[in-house]
Amino acid sequence: MDKLVERVLSIYQNRDLITVYHGEQEGPDDFDTVLLKALVRASKQRVSSEASPYTEELKLAVTWNRVDIAKSELFNGDIHWRYQDLQDSMTDALVNDKPQFVRLFTENGLNILDYLTYGRLESLYRSVADSSLAYALLQRRLGERQGMTGSQAILLDVSPAKGSGGSPGGLRPANKFSLFEVSRVLEDLMGDVCQPFYHAPLELENITSQRKALKRVSKLLRGNCVYRDKRCLFPWASLFVWAVLQNRNDMAVFFWEMAGESVLSALSGCKILRELSKLESQTETKLAMKELAQRFENLAHDVFSKCYQSSESRSFTLLIRKSPVWGGTTCLKMGMAADARLFFSHDGVQSLLSQIWWGDMKRSTEVWKLLLTFFCPVLMYTQLISFRELEEPGKPDEVAQGRDNDSLYGETIFSFSDIKHIEHHTQGPNSPRYPLKGRPNTPPKRPFVVSRWRQFWFAPVTSFLGNVLMYFLFLLLFAYVLLVDFKPPPPRGPAIAECVLYFWVFTIVCEEIRETFLMGSMTWHQRMRKYVQDVWNKCVLTAVILFIIGLTCRMFQWSYEFGRAGPVCGLHGLHPSSHPHLRHSQTTGAKDHHRRQMMVRLTEATK
Repeated sequence: MDKLVERVLSIYQNRDLITVYHGEQEGPDDFDTVLLKALVRASKQRVSSEASPYTEELKLAVTWNRVDIAKSELFNGDIHWRYQDLQDSMTDALVNDKPQFVRLFTENGLNILDYLTYGRLESLYRSVADSSLAYALLQRRLGERQGMTGSQAILLDVSPAKGSGGSPGGLRPANKFSLFEVSRVLEDLMGDVCQPFYHAPLELENITSQRKALKRVSKLLRGNCVYRDKRCLFPWASLFVWAVLQNRNDMAVFFWEMAGESVLSALSGCKILRELSKLESQTETKLAMKELAQRFENLAHDVFSKCYQSSESRSFTLLIRKSPVWGGTTCLKMGMAADARLFFSHDGVQSLLSQIWWGDMKRSTEVWKLLLTFFCPVLMYTQLISFRELEEPGKPDEVAQGRDNDSLYGETIFSFSDIKHIEHHTQGPNSPRYPLKGRPNTPPKRPFVVSRWRQFWFAPVTSFLGNVLMYFLFLLLFAYVLLVDFKPPPPRGPAIAECVLYFWVFTIVCEEIRETFLMGSMTWHQRMRKYVQDVWNKCVLTAVILFIIGLTCRMFQWSYEFGRAGPVCGLHGLHPSSHPHLRHSQTTGAKDHHRRQMMVRLTEATK
């Protein structure tokens, strides 16, 4: 009894800390609020030698997800929070998907540059839920690495180094994930639209062979893994990718707001989510991914609309500028890879593509003039076709006036030559330039005959017209050879026209090989896998095989008739392959599909 009396007296001496809770009046949902506020008031009365006496209360607020209490009681300006006091709670908020606390911490003293090291980023990926698609993709890549190295022991000590903020690894497979698995998964999802992620800290910049990369990473993970203590180069973008891979809606949107490169980041998130939705088996999760992907496409469209309204010229530079954050890709490349139809339907994007489509020729050029000049090139040196002329440099007043009068299809829109020049001067991430008309950084002038020739023949519309004409010429030659001039076996055949046809098919095959194996940054295995996934490419392979069989059989008398039938069957595959830009495009049709493809390829010319 005496002990109880003493306890009651001690409580009475601190009666200002007593809170009376009426369960029937206030309800059970308010009990955690009353309890947490009482703990905070008690902490303010407590004398402690710790760096902050409120750390445990903050952790409790994060656990209960009571950001309102944290704002009113812990982040009201009375408490000075240090980085060390917030980092553990920040990790808890990230892992348990509490974006409001993440925002609160970043607004109250947590420096993301100090927080996110490569080691802590690895620990975040190890916290991915076992039932998620991201975990399955990471686990598959981890299994491939384990199988290639032939040793499970190599991967047992891949937890973040001391001081990097990660939790120690255990027997759970997720604890073994490293940045290499993350990089491989992102490479699978993004394809060759951008350079691989995290190759710099893993020391894989100059390694293209997967076997060599696995050996280098295995050796690196057996060592001290110094890279884990280094700061993440682009922390917000890395967290954005981490949230997108887990389909965390609010968290991903917050990181998108903080990451910068708003248009490109939104398109990148759209690309990742749409690729994930193709792999997701659960219907509800698949729909959620598609909805979030559409949300990011809408954000990209809206942000670009604001940029376009603010400055037409700079918005065009935004579309073609290579981003160091996203592996040197551009908004146009990422938008096309993500199949961002809404984004491509924007007036600003269409305006840029239209000017690129016509090159240095004015968009008002009539088609009959273009056709006439195509067959009679001398006319390009006359006034039949009007070309856009660059203004003389050194007239800033006129430039400013022209920029103020920009309209939807103003004269400040770049031609392809302007874009190539921009690409040449925007390699550095910290020194972007905007070569508007009248700027002195124009390319050196060429002789009139050479420059006019390049202006006409290098225009994508001229290239498209030439491809269309060659396509129909190929069909005419094909029909003529098979129906009229298909000679008997040697020595009487084949005829000259037939040899020309076979050589033409050979050039088509060479072009397919060039586009498949000699362009892009993917490995040979990835290129082959991507190539055979396209139904048109399967038609091309079938047609080529039939042509080879037909060419072989037509050389012998006993198989002469089959030698005629083989190329006829192969024609069905060569119809689309001989002119791929006439294939059906669900987005904008054959012409716009060609325009988009050519735009992306031409802007890569200065890599």
